[in-house]
Amino acid sequence: MATPSTSSASGREDDISKTTINTIVKETVPEVFASTDAKRLVFSCCSKFLAHFSSEVSKICDQADKKMVSPVHVFSTLENLGFESFIPEVQEALNDCKAQKKGRPQTNDEIPDDELLRQQQILFEEARRTQTQLAKDEWRRVQLAAEQAQGTAEQHSCSSTQEDEEDNM
Repeated sequence: MATPSTSSASGREDDISKTTINTIVKETVPEVFASTDAKRLVFSCCSKFLAHFSSEVSKICDQADKKMVSPVHVFSTLENLGFESFIPEVQEALNDCKAQKKGRPQTNDEIPDDELLRQQQILFEEARRTQTQLAKDEWRRVQLAAEQAQGTAEQHSCSSTQEDEEDNM
C-alpha cells in the first residue's frame, strides 16, 4: 500500500473539509470561540495527524502483506500510536456503520475484492487495447506523412531534372 505524503508537501490539506472540522470543534466545545488563526492551526494539525495515521496504517498493511485496510489495521495503529483509549469508541462507530449498511444497496466498498480485481483487470485490458490502437493510428499517420513527404521530394526532384534537361536542349 502506498504511503501518503505529508499534507503540506502534497497540497492535500483541502481534501479534508474545513467546514467539517469547524463543525466538529463547535460541537465539541460550543462555549469556546476560536480565532481564524486557531481554526487554521486545528485544521493543519488534523491534516497532519490524518496523513501520519494513514501512513502508519499503510505500514501495518504492508507488514501484514495486505492490500486493503481493515478495521484490525486501524485498531493496531491506534495501539501503536498510544491511542488505546479510543479503541472502544472506534469499535462502537464501526458497529454503527455496519448496522447502517444493513438493508442498503451494495456499494464499491461492499463488493468482494476478487470481483473488484476482475473489474480492474477488464478496465486495464480495455485501456491497453485503446492505447495499442492509438499507437497504431499514430504510426500510420507518421508513415503516411513520411510517404507524402517522400512523394513531394520525388516530384520536386523529377521536376528539377526535367527543367535541367529542358535547359540543356
